[in-house]
Amino acid sequence: MSAVFENARSQEAQKKIPLLADADLNRVFAWHGEREISAAEFLADVFALAARLPEARHALNLCTQRYHFLVAFCAVAVAGQINLLPPSRAPQALAELLHAYPNHYALRDEDDTLDDTRTIDVRAALAIAPERRFFANASIPADQLVAIGFTSGSTGTPKANRKTWGGFCASSALNLGALLATTSETFNILATVPPQHMFGMELSVLLPLRSRAAIHDSQPLLPADIAATLAEMPAPRVLVTTPFHLRALHESGVALPALAAVVTATAPLSAELAAAVEARFATRVIELFGSTETCVIAQRRTALAEPWSLYDGIELHPQPDGTLASAAHFAEPTVLQDIVELLPERRFHLCGRNSDLLEIAGKRASLADLTRRLLAIDGVVDGVVFQLDAETDSASEHGVRRIAALAVAPGLTEAQVLEALRATIDPAFLPRPLRIVDGLPRNATGKLPRTALLAALS
Repeated sequence: MSAVFENARSQEAQKKIPLLADADLNRVFAWHGEREISAAEFLADVFALAARLPEARHALNLCTQRYHFLVAFCAVAVAGQINLLPPSRAPQALAELLHAYPNHYALRDEDDTLDDTRTIDVRAALAIAPERRFFANASIPADQLVAIGFTSGSTGTPKANRKTWGGFCASSALNLGALLATTSETFNILATVPPQHMFGMELSVLLPLRSRAAIHDSQPLLPADIAATLAEMPAPRVLVTTPFHLRALHESGVALPALAAVVTATAPLSAELAAAVEARFATRVIELFGSTETCVIAQRRTALAEPWSLYDGIELHPQPDGTLASAAHFAEPTVLQDIVELLPERRFHLCGRNSDLLEIAGKRASLADLTRRLLAIDGVVDGVVFQLDAETDSASEHGVRRIAALAVAPGLTEAQVLEALRATIDPAFLPRPLRIVDGLPRNATGKLPRTALLAALS
C-alpha cells in the first residue's frame, strides 16, 4: 500500500465525527409509547450517564430497553470506553466474556445482578438527570474503538469483532442510502431484534444517530404487539425484523398501519414469503446481507430479484474457502464463509456457506437447500438440517459426519417427515436422526446456536 494512501487513511482516522449526524436537536429522536423524546433530551441523558460511569476499559451493555441501550452505548463511547455486546445473556456466556475482558463494569435496566461485577442501573442514573435541554452535540474520534461485537455462535464458538466509530458511521451511511430509496428522509423505526446483535445495532442504534430517523424504544415480538406499537408512531414507518418473526406476522392475520418498508436479515428469506408480505401489507421488503465481521454489505428486494446488489465501496473476491470482502472503512479485508458467484453491475448470487456444503459418496448438497426442502413439507411449520460434530458423532466414518434435523410438525411423525423428504432429496442426505420438537431453540434474532441444536437432539 502506498505511503500517500496510508497517510490519507491515517488523517481520516484521526478526525472526529459528531455523535448525532443531524444538527437539529429539536427533532424527535425516540418514541416511548406515544411520548416524543427530542435529540436534545437524549444528549442530556448521555452526558448525565457519562458523568456517573466508573473508570474502566470495558462496559458490558445489558440494557434491554432500546432507549436505555442507546444512552448507555453513547455514554460509554463519550467516556472513551468500549461497549461489550454479548452474544447471549446466559450466565456462563457472560462469565466467560467478563473473564476475557477484565477492568469492566456492567450497565443494566432490569433487576438482575452479576456476581463480582460492578453494575450501574441506567434507570436510576437517568432518574436524577439534570434539566434535559440545550446540550451540545458530542464528537468521537473516527479511530476510537467503541464496541466489541460477537458472532452468534450458530457455526461454533462466538468470535470477537472490534468496531470503531468511523467504521460504524461509514456502514450506517450505506444502510441509510438503501432505505432512502424507499422512504423519506425522516422516518420512524420499530425493531423486533435486540440492539446487542449487529443487525439490531446497525438498524436501530446507528441509524437514529446517523440520520433523521427516530426509534421506538420497545421490542415487541407478538404480532398484535407489533401492530399496536407501530400505531404509536406516525408514518412513514419502517419495521426491522427477522424472517422468522416476519413469517409469524404474516400468518397471524393481524392488520398493520401503513409501512414504508420492512427490513430483514439474520436468516434466509424466501421469495414467496417476501412477495406475500409485500402484497398483504402494501409495502416493500428489503433483505440485507452482511456479517458481524463486515456489517451490512449488500441488499436486495427479495420478492423481485434473487441476486444481491453490493453497497458502494464494497469489493468481493471469491476464494477457495469462501469470499474475501474489502472496503475502505474495514480495518482489514475479511474472509467470509459464504460462497458467491459474481455477476455484472456489482451483483452476486449467494451459493451458500462453505460450512453448509456437503459431499457424500461423490454427491453434493447444501444444508440450506436441505432445510428449504424440509420446510416445504406440508405440516412442517419450522425446521433445520445440520451436521453433527465429528467428536460427538459415534457413527461418523472416514471423516463423514451424519446429518441431523429438528422439525416442528404438529400432527406428523418422524417417519412421515422422513418419507416426505425421501421424495425430494437423495437418500445419502436423509437426516438421521430427525426429531420432532415443540419448537426450535432460536435466540432473540431467530438464529440457532449450534450448542442449542445439539442439546435439542439429546
